[in-house]
Amino acid sequence: MSVYRSAQGKQVDMAALAAKNERVRAVGNMSVNARGDTIDGHGRVIKSVTEKVSGGYAQTVGNRSANATKQPQRPLVPDKVKPVQPKPVEELVLTPEELELEESIDDIEIEKIKAKETGKK
Repeated sequence: MSVYRSAQGKQVDMAALAAKNERVRAVGNMSVNARGDTIDGHGRVIKSVTEKVSGGYAQTVGNRSANATKQPQRPLVPDKVKPVQPKPVEELVLTPEELELEESIDDIEIEKIKAKETGKK
């Protein structure tokens, strides 16, 4: 729907007009509102248009997984938030050979630093 121009030159927005009056009883003998919901004599919705469409689709399609079903909504925030437990850190145990290698690397790094210091002065 879009904006139409009347015979008198006024612009009429049909989408806004339909949205404004979608809960009003439609003219005819079907007992529906302008939206398509089945209503009673007082204008209360008995069966919504989405329920009608889902029912018709369920009759057409034999596959149960394809049919629309209402799923219980999960809360956005869980009731009980479990604190995250940190994983225990395993202690690193070095073999004697690894200890000796680590000490020699430290010594080499110290020697490099000393050589830079003496080279600057």
